[in-house]
Amino acid sequence: MAQQDDNLLKKIIAHAKEYGFVFPSSEIYDGLAAAYDYGQNGVELRNNIKSFWWKAMVQMNENIVGLDASIFMHPTTWKASGHVDAFNDPMIDNKDSKKRYRADVLLEEHIAKIEAKIDKEVDKAAKRFGDAFDKDQYLATNGRVLDYQKQIDDINARMKAALESEKLNDLKALIEELGIADPVSGSKKWTDVRQFNLMFSTELGSLADGASKIYLRPETAQGIFVNFLNVQKTGRMKIPFGIAQIGKAFRNEIIARQFIFRMREFEQMEMQFFVKPGDEMQWYEHWKETRIKWHKILGLGEDNYRFHDHLNLAHYANAACDIEFNFPMGFKELEGIHSRTDFDLKAHEEHSGKKLQFFDPQENKSYVPYVIETSIGLDRMFLAVLTAAYKEETLEDGSERTVLKIPAALAPYKVAVLPLLKKDGLPEKGREIMDSLKFDFNCQYDEKDAIGKRYRRQDAIGTPYCITIDHQTLEDNTVTLRHRDTSEQERIKVSELTGRVSELVSITSLLKQL
Repeated sequence: MAQQDDNLLKKIIAHAKEYGFVFPSSEIYDGLAAAYDYGQNGVELRNNIKSFWWKAMVQMNENIVGLDASIFMHPTTWKASGHVDAFNDPMIDNKDSKKRYRADVLLEEHIAKIEAKIDKEVDKAAKRFGDAFDKDQYLATNGRVLDYQKQIDDINARMKAALESEKLNDLKALIEELGIADPVSGSKKWTDVRQFNLMFSTELGSLADGASKIYLRPETAQGIFVNFLNVQKTGRMKIPFGIAQIGKAFRNEIIARQFIFRMREFEQMEMQFFVKPGDEMQWYEHWKETRIKWHKILGLGEDNYRFHDHLNLAHYANAACDIEFNFPMGFKELEGIHSRTDFDLKAHEEHSGKKLQFFDPQENKSYVPYVIETSIGLDRMFLAVLTAAYKEETLEDGSERTVLKIPAALAPYKVAVLPLLKKDGLPEKGREIMDSLKFDFNCQYDEKDAIGKRYRRQDAIGTPYCITIDHQTLEDNTVTLRHRDTSEQERIKVSELTGRVSELVSITSLLKQL
């Protein structure tokens, strides 16, 4: 269980701004809450994350194709999907601080504190028993741990019952009974819990049915569902097949906070996989396994991931889980994997009057496919990478550095070209090398300041390799290739640079592990 580390989050936010990754939106006007702009390094990292996801999802799978649907959709889309009637969060206000919270999140954070107590007991026992320690047996038999687990199970059961029955008073009663205080003021004076619809509405000039109210899409999935037949027929797709999409979504989050973790405008990377009814659970397990593998090959730390099964299933799901990541705020959702049944396609059939079915020639019949969804927040993935990458290190010579150990395939710049001096023909040679590399890699050229200072700058933005041009380069056409993570240096021929760097930074090497 991760402990919340507000200090780490503050450091990441400051670093992200100082080094051109993330800026507060419209900052010269004092910013806009929960809106952020991605700077020159941030946009490169985002694009690389998107590229890695797209290649793994679409390029590597013959039966998955892409789509880019409009943000604006006919308003009946959201009636059919259930968003107009059911896309609500249970909100509660603290009377003293005037802060607003999601009632279920307050309860989940209380549960996380109890889980931390269990972890503390496990750590103490592990130290006491050493190699003989059996964690599973300890969790199953220790009285104190069992008592903590019973508290967690009771809270979860009552929260689930209250959410499913929409008895919001029961949520408030549970919060008060547990003595949950406002994290800001410490006050325990709460208002009643009430539902708040998260969709942004806007006006459109004219619609065929005369209505003018439309919505900014709160998710990208519906654009895939309404195009199911278009893609299936034009692509001659056979079940099982998937449709992938990367795009913006918008939710009027009342408590958007924790930097880019929860924003009102965000980007999703989603894939809807259409399967034969009855086969959905084996595909659900397949995509759970496939997606966690995608995450882990990045090397962000095996222990930073865990699965969390949903207690309170959405109205459309028969199975759902999250891949959670160990953010500075503790373990939080990074990606969702859901078995959505045939809810969406059937709902759109009903509201549109159009058949959305697949004709199976083997069975000689038509049916509405079931859907397995994988949905990852790009902004959360970006924060996960920064969280795992951010390091403050003391080097052998006693000096300190802040380094972003971003996976090389995702790093904004793959190499920096650094002439040792701004004279003796070294800059000219540096430019020549830069010009040969920039066709294949995103490169930076830097000749300002001492070489050590330039290394630190590249460390801070996560550049995995630096190429230093010195006087020996002019004699034998070799350069120094410096490795960011170890500070080790290797001498390499200029003619071998492209091949060597490609081998070190290629997304292909990651994809081959899938």
